[in-house]
Amino acid sequence: MNDPAPPLAYLTRAQEWALAVTIAVVTANAYYIHPIIGEVARAFGVGEAEIGLVPALNQLALALGILLLLPLGDFYSNRTLCLIFVAGQTLCLGGMVIAPDFVLFTAASTLLGFFTIAPYLIPAFASKRVAPERLGQVTAQLTAGVIFGILVARMGAGIIAEHADWHTVYICALAIMTAVTAFLPIAMRSEGTALKQPATGYGALIASVFTLAARYPDMRISAAIQGLNFAIFTASWLALALHLTSPALGYGTDDVGYLAGVAAISIFTTPRLGRWADKVGPRKARLVAAVVQFAGVALYYPLGFGIWSVLVPLLLTNMVGPTVDVTGRMTLFTLAPDIRTRLTTSYIVTMFVGGAIGSAAGTSIYDLGGWAATCALLLAMSGGVVALSLLAERRWAASKA
Repeated sequence: MNDPAPPLAYLTRAQEWALAVTIAVVTANAYYIHPIIGEVARAFGVGEAEIGLVPALNQLALALGILLLLPLGDFYSNRTLCLIFVAGQTLCLGGMVIAPDFVLFTAASTLLGFFTIAPYLIPAFASKRVAPERLGQVTAQLTAGVIFGILVARMGAGIIAEHADWHTVYICALAIMTAVTAFLPIAMRSEGTALKQPATGYGALIASVFTLAARYPDMRISAAIQGLNFAIFTASWLALALHLTSPALGYGTDDVGYLAGVAAISIFTTPRLGRWADKVGPRKARLVAAVVQFAGVALYYPLGFGIWSVLVPLLLTNMVGPTVDVTGRMTLFTLAPDIRTRLTTSYIVTMFVGGAIGSAAGTSIYDLGGWAATCALLLAMSGGVVALSLLAERRWAASKA
């Protein structure tokens, strides 16, 4: 028998916020490198294309970890799995701190990505423990935790690196993760219900991820949308950090860190847009968000040569980009509880494959063609998000006609 549906006690508001904070801290580790990517490259003596391997391999390893580890959440205690994976992530972060060269630093970052599973177990855990009418709001709140983690990681890394060095950034990150590892058993209450072992073996469990993905075309479309959406996110921020700190523009890593503060708008808008999506439906809300995002991406090139002017496209894309993700997850969380984690696995794997492609493409295309080429890439990917969102909305409307 699979992970039981209610009766499971609903989460308290304090528990919802505690889970959001946990997600924020754990998520942050992949994003410290964004504003300091140039500094890390110079410290290890590698080029702009090579340094892109660090976030790219981290994202690919995360996709692999989600594929191999996240499905266990349908059968085993989410709490126990989170404790194990967060502890493993903390050890890997320690490896990044002591790594003496680029190869070992990249290896530790890659393994850290493999263990970054907790932010994707927790929403599935929470979705079974909130009232149906609050699903969009709570999902958005947890997504806001992701946004806050990314915001703090970028701002903190840029400021610390400017006034100390990039290595100090990871020492601070290790201290924070150590505290979270100790706090997590308190933040996640016991599920209160024993979970039975799956009747099938591990291989069959993993195979069922693909079987379920084949059965739900709407999930596949949602996953493809979020894969492109996340590719836009990673490519734009990594290329923007290289662009702004280049000799031609001459901004510092602290300027990039301060610029990342615009992501704070998502902390306030995402829960509100989540409540709006509860009312109008996730697919319609996603289409509107995708169109607004396309408008923001179109402004990156003409407004991307000054620290103040680039705020306009950044505000637009950071306001609605997370809503594309929230609405995509909402299409999964309305399905049967015993398959949500495995459907989320397919969704998140696709998302981080997209993120890895965006990381590699954003830095490589910038290295080859500069800011103009990067903006053309972003616009093409954003157009894909709009087209797929329109397809999903029309398919859903036709199915209800």
